[in-house]
Formats: sequence, C-alpha cells, structure tokens
Amino acid sequence: MNAILASSADAEILAKMLADAFHGDPLTRWITPDDDRRATVLPAFFREHLDISLRYLGVYTNADRDAALLFLPPGAWEETETRAAELARRFTEILGPDAEAMATISGLQTIHHPTGRPHYYVAFAGVSPSNQRHGTMSALFDNLIARIDSERVAAYLETSSAGGSAVARRYGFLPVGTAIEIPDGPTLQPMWREPQ
Repeated sequence: MNAILASSADAEILAKMLADAFHGDPLTRWITPDDDRRATVLPAFFREHLDISLRYLGVYTNADRDAALLFLPPGAWEETETRAAELARRFTEILGPDAEAMATISGLQTIHHPTGRPHYYVAFAGVSPSNQRHGTMSALFDNLIARIDSERVAAYLETSSAGGSAVARRYGFLPVGTAIEIPDGPTLQPMWREPQ
C-alpha cells in the first residue's frame, strides 16, 4: 500500500472522507455539538484544513482516497500563523456560531506549540470508517516518518485519544510539555519525535 502525495484535485473527496472519519471525534463534537449541523459543516471545515496543508504539498493519501494524513513541513506552521486573522475569518464563515469554540482550541494549540526548532507538524490523520483497522494509515505514516528521518528533523503532533497516543508512540513520538485542557471538553496530548 503506497502513499500518494495528494493534490487539489483530491480535496473534495478527501474533505468528505475526513468529515465522515471525524464525525464522532471528541474535538469536532466539542466544536459543533449538534450531530446534524456537524455533518453539514465538517466537509468545508476539512476542505479548509486540506487547503492549508496542500499549499505545502503536505497531504498523503492512498489510491482509493479513503485515508489522509495532513501535515506541515518545517517553517510552514509559523508561516500559517501569520495568516491567523484570514484563517479565522474563513473558519467563522464555515462554522458560524461554533467558530468561537474552534478559536479556543486553536489558541490553546498555539500557546503549546513548540518553537525554536524546525519540525514537521502532523495536523490530522483520518481513515474512512469503512476502511479503518486495515493498516491504511500505517502506510501513510510510514511514508511521512521515512521522509522526516531522511531530512533529520523533528516532528510534533497532538493526540485526543488513548488510541491516537498509542499509534504516535509506535512511531517514536513521546509526550512533551503539559496536556492541553479544553474547557469542559477533551484533552490534547502534545507529542514530540526526534529524528531517528
């Protein structure tokens, strides 16, 4: 199972797939608690995130387009932060009244995000509900980890579940800093990986 570098031509199908994959996720449920509304807004929400990563050639997928790994290469997170006001406007258009919850999460992530060392930032990893637990995401992660190690740079991500943390540990990520406590919501665990 080979990873493919996604292009903008893949954005719509990947956005819909990610919306399905993350419909029951603790973070998206906290941002948009209403199930029907969440189903409506998530495709555009993920389309925006895909656009951010695609700008830096930062999306791996597979031949069936039923998995996606979104990341930012070194320097891209900092560059994206300079567009914070523009991106906040876009997410407000997408999320409407739920944009405040998104801003809370983004603000906490920014406070905890490591600075001072070049690193890859793994933003989202999702697999279609119909194809989960078949090793699809492992193939995408294997590709990214090989790239990271060949470049001899570190990597950073946040996990929102014990399962996500276990997968990250399998790839050499270790908890770093303090957990990100979302008010009356889920907890994110920042994790860091040295090149190997």
